[in-house]
Amino acid sequence: MVSFLDFEKPIAALQARVTELRETANEGSIDIDAEIQRLQARAEKMLADTYAKLSPWQKTQVARHPERPHFKHYIAGMFDEFMPLAGDRAFADDQAILGGFARMGKRRVMVIGHEKGDDTASRLKHNFGMGKPEGYRKAIRLMQLADRFGLPVVTLVDTSGAFPGVQAEERGQAEAIARSTEQCLALGVPMVAAVVGEGGSGGAVALAAANRVLMFEHAVYSVISPEGCASILWRTAEKASDAATAMQVTAADLLRLGVIDRIVKEPVGGAHRDPAAAIRSLGKAIVEELDQLSGMKPEKLKVARQEKFLAIGA
Repeated sequence: MVSFLDFEKPIAALQARVTELRETANEGSIDIDAEIQRLQARAEKMLADTYAKLSPWQKTQVARHPERPHFKHYIAGMFDEFMPLAGDRAFADDQAILGGFARMGKRRVMVIGHEKGDDTASRLKHNFGMGKPEGYRKAIRLMQLADRFGLPVVTLVDTSGAFPGVQAEERGQAEAIARSTEQCLALGVPMVAAVVGEGGSGGAVALAAANRVLMFEHAVYSVISPEGCASILWRTAEKASDAATAMQVTAADLLRLGVIDRIVKEPVGGAHRDPAAAIRSLGKAIVEELDQLSGMKPEKLKVARQEKFLAIGA
């Protein structure tokens, strides 16, 4: 059963009515199949109409939906022979950022991404997808390994931002993020990044300075969360909706601004309503982008990547 967001309450009420009628029909007392079909069609149309005109703040809520696919689901649905690699060889193994060797069709790749977790225990284990310095240093190590063996790098971005704790700052959070971003730009192999949920601040950019940046239709990507922006500008998080609109966090906005290269369509009602279809769609898009990049020489890949980011905002 899908959890409904606040703006989906009319759809939820209609779906509840459909469920009640189906239970009544199962009892065999009266034939109400026609009414059920009519209400179901109305609910589906309402869902499609609602998602066709989501505001930036509503898209932010969808991007954060706890039932959206997470890293482990993409690994299971898009890759074969995944071999996880752990640790930064300096301090610890950060469970917020995972990665390893994998096969995508006939192509071997290095896949790295944020894992938020999907229940209380796993969210605590993965620190809600907020990477620490050791996580970004692990990502650097894996990217360097991919470069050494000539493997394309695929990253899956889904984080509200890097972990802001005191211990993370003591261990060099900003430096680790900067070096991870630098390593992305220095790769001599193709790199494709996909923003699959939240793309928050430097914690996202550190894994997304790629040759091609893809973004799910209802994902968001920004320098700060709408709540954080509102707290700075208006001294209240209640203005988060206004902040989301002003920051232009949606895929359509970012494609127009040249920050991303491609929007990947989601199933009607968001990726959480049909995770398998969303994963297939993203996998197809990533393979297409890797195919286009596969013939480029290392130096050309580096120059193209650097020019792409230098051109943003010019």
